[in-house]
Amino acid sequence: MTAEERSLLEALDTIVGSEEVRAQIYSIIERVRTELARNKTARMTWEPIPLTIYGGALPSGIRSSWVFVLRGGATTGAERHPNSHQRMMSFEAAGDLQVRAGLADGEEQWQSNLLESELGAPLERRWISIPRNVWHQVVVPEGSDWVVVSFHTVPAEELVEERPDAGNTGGTKQMLYLGLTKSRN
Repeated sequence: MTAEERSLLEALDTIVGSEEVRAQIYSIIERVRTELARNKTARMTWEPIPLTIYGGALPSGIRSSWVFVLRGGATTGAERHPNSHQRMMSFEAAGDLQVRAGLADGEEQWQSNLLESELGAPLERRWISIPRNVWHQVVVPEGSDWVVVSFHTVPAEELVEERPDAGNTGGTKQMLYLGLTKSRN
């Protein structure tokens, strides 16, 4: 991790660590958690966070923020964001955010990044930085649902999700994240 990236994550960590900000995020988490409970087949649910809750304190370049609730025992499958650098923190419980450089280049191993939510844990155990076009997937252990807060470099309405296309070997499908339903089976 570069010094610049570490500095950015530290700034985000300080902002999200504010009791006032956390209280507002918890109200969003409750809505997202309710949606996951309602949709028994969904692996995850999400909602964008209004940037106003951060009181203008976000570093330049951060253009959207999200809450995701990922069901205990779920694996989300490979995705990447061709138009955004993502920074994600473990907010509640724990999980494994796995990354790999590519799908078509023969690299088959996912690199595990076990993340936890303990506020006193080192930054690297709570945060991950996922550059543009890097494949990633979430693996949540059985038991508790995992809550994460994510930051992107594009506005919510422009965030693109790209997934492998099962019907086209080596191909992908792209969708706007807000164009997707707020849950994924």
